[in-house]
Amino acid sequence: MTVEKILFFLNVYGEGYPLGMAKVFEVPVNRIQQQLKRLENSGIVVSRLMGKVRLYTFNPQYPFLKELKPFLSKAYEFLPDKEKDKYYKLRTRPRKADKPL
Repeated sequence: MTVEKILFFLNVYGEGYPLGMAKVFEVPVNRIQQQLKRLENSGIVVSRLMGKVRLYTFNPQYPFLKELKPFLSKAYEFLPDKEKDKYYKLRTRPRKADKPL
């Protein structure tokens, strides 16, 4: 189940880091790291260091990426709205200081 959540996360947000994903999904960070390592070894995702943080994205050279992304998007449509709101509709940028809620 964790792999599916990670793939949906990357499809929605474009990139992510293990600790951030672990906080969103409320699972231990080592479980996320293990799955990301498996996905990276399979060639589905690639990582890069940004300072001390390792960011993961889809591997643009993965041969089935053109098929995988539409498949994930279609599968995402069938997720319950409650799950979408909980995991995949998070703010990624800070709110402007004087902007009303």
